[in-house]
Amino acid sequence: MDIAHLIQTVAIYALPVLFAITVHEAAHGYAARHFGDNTAYALGRITLNPLKHIDPIGTILMPLMLYFATSGTFLFGYAKPVPVRFGNLRNPKRDMVWVALAGPGANFIQALLWGVLFFVLRGMGVTEPFFLKMAQGGMLVNVVMFAFNLFPLPPLDGGRILVGLLPYKQAELVSRVEPWGFFIVMALVLAGIVSTLWMQPLMALTYGLLNILLTPFSMLLG
Repeated sequence: MDIAHLIQTVAIYALPVLFAITVHEAAHGYAARHFGDNTAYALGRITLNPLKHIDPIGTILMPLMLYFATSGTFLFGYAKPVPVRFGNLRNPKRDMVWVALAGPGANFIQALLWGVLFFVLRGMGVTEPFFLKMAQGGMLVNVVMFAFNLFPLPPLDGGRILVGLLPYKQAELVSRVEPWGFFIVMALVLAGIVSTLWMQPLMALTYGLLNILLTPFSMLLG
């Protein structure tokens, strides 16, 4: 294992990852409060302080262990979920969709902003690879979080969106998966199914949309 390469990789991705998970979780809390649930606000979780959202195991230990175990070919991690009591929402079934969408939506916006920063840096004549790679890494981290969290299985955001959109009977069946959802998702990830059938196609579409949105900045600043 090249320790120097590891340190460089951590330095490049540390800030984008912190922003990605912090804004993602805070967005859930802001949306929940907007639609009537103050649980996250009362617990001090509607904040941009990353320390409130970092899970020592899921955010730090697990990614580092996987990095060493797989030589950097597979990484996975998670933050402390923002608590939401969906029953407190004014219209639980409908508002659940918006609360769940808020997190991935925040990641998409961050990916776009990192892309803008990349072209701004280039337009300013910045050639330092570290900063350019950080901007590109910021896009990648947020696109990955956007796509992964939209996987339609509870407890991921995509699963909650699916529950909110389905008729009550089907929604109840899907929601019953939640206690085992994390383990099912992990099994599908390790089997390569999530990557091949979900992540790769959705990430390609997301990058395509981002490229369209970034075209004016590329033409002006690139």
